[in-house]
Amino acid sequence: MTQWALQDAKNRFSAVVDAALNGEPQMVTRRGAPAVVVVAVEDYERLRRAEAANAPTFVEHLLAIPKDGPDEVFERPSVNLRDVEL
Repeated sequence: MTQWALQDAKNRFSAVVDAALNGEPQMVTRRGAPAVVVVAVEDYERLRRAEAANAPTFVEHLLAIPKDGPDEVFERPSVNLRDVEL
């Protein structure tokens, strides 16, 4: 993956885009730290589809909540009640 300083990427943006369209993601840094990666739309959409395919459904998410079991006992905290006259 080619790495560009932000100013260089701005000055040569067409080259950054062309390289991304040719299948090579382009990393842009800001102050020496990685900031963004420029990728072709096809690659981005492929990654989004793969991410969505691995994401659990809402039902799967709910079913993954821990259930009461021997290792997962939920204890009610003790509470000091006050005296009340009725």
